[in-house]
Amino acid sequence: MWALRRASNPLKYREIRLGSFRAGCARVESGSCYLKNDNESAECAPGMSDQFVPSRRYHHNKSESFKFYNGRHYFSSHAGMKSSEDEDDLEDGFSELERTAGANEIEARSDNELISESEISDGDSDDEVSGLKNELELSDTAAEVSKENVEPKRHFNRLLRAILNAPGLSIKSVLDKWVEDGNEVNKIDIMVVNSSLRRRKMFGRALQMLEWSADHHEWSERDYASRVDMIAKVQGLEKAEKFIEKIPKAYRGEVVYRTLLANCVTPQNIRKANEVFNKMKSLEFPITAFAYNQLLLLYKRTDRKKIADLLIQMEKDNVKPNIFTYNLLIDTKGQSKDITGMDQIVETMKEEGVEPNDETRNIMATHYISAKFKDKAKAILKEMEGGDACENRPACRYLLLLYGLLGNADEVSRIWEICESDANIIECLSAIEAWGKLNKIKEAEEVLEKMNARWKRPSPKVYSTLLKVYADHKMLAEGIDLVKRMAEGGCRIGPQTCDALVRLHVEAGEVEKADAILQKVTQQKQMKPMFNSFITIMEQYSKKGDVHNAEKIFYRMQQAGYAARTRQFQVLVKAYVIGKSPAYGMNQRMKADNIFPNYQLVEMLKQVDPFKKTAASDLLD
Repeated sequence: MWALRRASNPLKYREIRLGSFRAGCARVESGSCYLKNDNESAECAPGMSDQFVPSRRYHHNKSESFKFYNGRHYFSSHAGMKSSEDEDDLEDGFSELERTAGANEIEARSDNELISESEISDGDSDDEVSGLKNELELSDTAAEVSKENVEPKRHFNRLLRAILNAPGLSIKSVLDKWVEDGNEVNKIDIMVVNSSLRRRKMFGRALQMLEWSADHHEWSERDYASRVDMIAKVQGLEKAEKFIEKIPKAYRGEVVYRTLLANCVTPQNIRKANEVFNKMKSLEFPITAFAYNQLLLLYKRTDRKKIADLLIQMEKDNVKPNIFTYNLLIDTKGQSKDITGMDQIVETMKEEGVEPNDETRNIMATHYISAKFKDKAKAILKEMEGGDACENRPACRYLLLLYGLLGNADEVSRIWEICESDANIIECLSAIEAWGKLNKIKEAEEVLEKMNARWKRPSPKVYSTLLKVYADHKMLAEGIDLVKRMAEGGCRIGPQTCDALVRLHVEAGEVEKADAILQKVTQQKQMKPMFNSFITIMEQYSKKGDVHNAEKIFYRMQQAGYAARTRQFQVLVKAYVIGKSPAYGMNQRMKADNIFPNYQLVEMLKQVDPFKKTAASDLLD
């Protein structure tokens, strides 16, 4: 049984008891592993018990930790569990929800699978703190689609291309025409194609497919949950909640609400996440590790002081941690530079009968490298290889980048030689990034050229990764040429490619050009730019004290559908501080957006308060 014990001293010295061992709770200075945030704050839902959420307001400091993964928030109803970023908004996704092996078989294999790698787009295959299973659509589908049967693969590809080539709002008519032409569209077709659209972050098209399916197929609870997920991503949480009210009661179960919960976690909406969690309890749904992991993920990004209390509540509800829970705790310790505590959690994990996986080892090795424990990192890498990397091929995706971070070009070369002849897309991405870390740009470019030779049209994700390498090395001309190649080759310019292009110009000192690119993308309305694309430009204006342009980016973010967060206001107010401009009505604006300032933001607001009292003003008054 998983036990927790709280001490009476402050949390940063408090001990958490897991099984038979105690680990000192991590200090809480570091922030999200996804965005290098300045201080952020949020407010807890009043429905939470005082025991569960000990304070109503909380903050955390900027993360100085090593940023080691960036990913997507997969579909929460993939019950078992999952995650993903970033909201690519942090960003439509957090990379930390789980996927089943069945889903992976369809989603991220080499070019002889259902959808060729050349079809996989920007949203695919991000490195994840894996654990949460993608239970929605594909856990059973992979078994039904025979790898030897070529016809289903061709059928899926033809249907997918028809959907991709259709005008954005005509998906239902495309499907009607597809059926009129004598083609079948069954539930497996919907699942596979919908999954591919999700990976491309084409949520609007995926939602239209589900709406069409509702009129043609009998639905299960997970089908409804899938639609809730898409509505939340496309139309917002309020519309998703209204749709839930229309779902037949027999299908309005725990999977539907956990989906809504995950979509509250994506934009870090703490109040709504707590409301949904409490609603699940009031409806007496079985509370699984998935729901608790979602809240752990949320507090990991917003206020780590809450993690210990959440673990205590988890124990009281007799919910056992799974591999994802432990990975979250290990990562939290690592980001807090508490390497000893991280090692203790790993030992407890083993004592509780949960064996570390490659993702666990990847997290540990990354933090060892960040903390300069290179010998420990090398030992973990040898353990991941298992004596022969050829026999443990799934670990190569991690080994490539980790050896790159260690600065070991010979080992990167050795692992790449194992993968090179039949490397899948994830290994190619890791190789490009690893060579970039080693300042070997030519080798990174060669990976792309080999992919071009193997596949007619490599994933845009590959181009985006190489673009980021160019940005790191301020190679603006090379980056622009690469984007031109993408366009000439018919490769889709997605949100991640746009983000890399924005960063490329910012790193080269061309902030206005980056701003113009982002504005064009926003006006075209063919895709939703990433949250990070906006904030990267906004920070540059803020550093210059350019209030006008900082406000302009703030407004564009709202127009693009990103709800206001503490971080946006921090960057905006910083522009006022540096520009020595009074911020009229800033407190009222924050209140209207339900933003509760943390200590750092409060101090900045004092500096730009147009009505602040000074010694001189007191005399003059």
